[in-house]
Amino acid sequence: EIFNAEVLFREDCSPDEFIDVIVGNRVYMPCLYVYNKIDQISMEEVDRLARRPHSVVISCGMKLNLDYLLEKLWEYLALTCIYTKKRGQRPDFTDAIILRKGASVEHVCHRIHRSLASQFKYALVWGTSTKYSPQRVGLTHVMEHEDVIQIVKK
Repeated sequence: EIFNAEVLFREDCSPDEFIDVIVGNRVYMPCLYVYNKIDQISMEEVDRLARRPHSVVISCGMKLNLDYLLEKLWEYLALTCIYTKKRGQRPDFTDAIILRKGASVEHVCHRIHRSLASQFKYALVWGTSTKYSPQRVGLTHVMEHEDVIQIVKK
């Protein structure tokens, strides 16, 4: 432990950054400020709040900007939505698998059933993560938001 020290800075550093380096156990989480009831304040005030970083202005009563809030929540939480498809059927857009961004086909297999990855043969993927639809992929393929996957077992 350090009880007393003289510190020489050779670059610009805030006290918070210095404490982070010394203590090393700080974790910063993304933050989103949501301002409700924008229908009750002036347009200038709404504009000022909307220009703040990490801010969303909404009105639940008038249902204003709720879609944008939902979009920002997905972005800040770094989540992705994957849809499944059974062979010979249409994709099920009512029941999605929610995973972190950067999740692979293997993560999807584990989310469906813990033994599915060991029985995996290949997957067909439709969506923005592939060059053409459907594309045959392996376990390491990285899924993107709103991709559709059909898993084929051995």
